[in-house]
Amino acid sequence: MVDSIAEIMNTSVRTVTPDTVLRDAAEIMRDEDVGDVVVTSSGRLHGILTDRDIVVRCVAEGGDPRSLRAGDVCSTEIVTVPRQSSVKDAAHVMRTATVRRLPVVEDDAVVGVVTMGDLARAADEHSALADVSSAPPNR
Repeated sequence: MVDSIAEIMNTSVRTVTPDTVLRDAAEIMRDEDVGDVVVTSSGRLHGILTDRDIVVRCVAEGGDPRSLRAGDVCSTEIVTVPRQSSVKDAAHVMRTATVRRLPVVEDDAVVGVVTMGDLARAADEHSALADVSSAPPNR
């Protein structure tokens, strides 16, 4: 049984700056097969940008992803958890804050990201959510 999020978090954190155009951020997400990038400014956490943010806050509003920037649409009220958090604590934070992704921090630096799918796999690797989260993307 997995107890610590350090055991399940993705440590290959993809980062962009607030000035990164959304198209470039979307290409990173596509190429790296992830649904989010962490937005940092001067090495500090500024926000998190998801594929859904790009669709809802840019495309659906008639914005141009070639000119709008990550800092224009990313979520900046970020909830984080420390690296030593338990899976149970991370699940509680996600539930309370109603978020699907949590940056994992250590000494003010982002060292990983844990997703709802990661927690589902840790809790029950045979659950429907774990199966969906582990499946390759539809193409």
